[in-house]
Amino acid sequence: MKFFVDNEEVFNLNETKKKVLKNDVRDEIFSDDLKRRVRWIIEHKYEECFARLKKEWEPKLAARGVEMLPVDQDSFAELIFSQADYKNRSQRELEASQGQ
Repeated sequence: MKFFVDNEEVFNLNETKKKVLKNDVRDEIFSDDLKRRVRWIIEHKYEECFARLKKEWEPKLAARGVEMLPVDQDSFAELIFSQADYKNRSQRELEASQGQ
């Protein structure tokens, strides 16, 4: 069983590893259980990142006079990304390493 991200294999669950997992997970639900777990990990990471983004930017947007914020998470995130001073982690780290 192989796991891919953007068509690149990132993890290979060989037969021995499957057997180890099946020691605790029933054969009948094995594939569905793994899908559920992978989905949960990614969703949980997204939720935590979104919460940090929201916590950082709600005060900034309020200070800029933004009175109405989108309820939809994607729209809220896109509002933040459209701010001239928004920087993703790579950009922030690059600036920090350059002493800015």
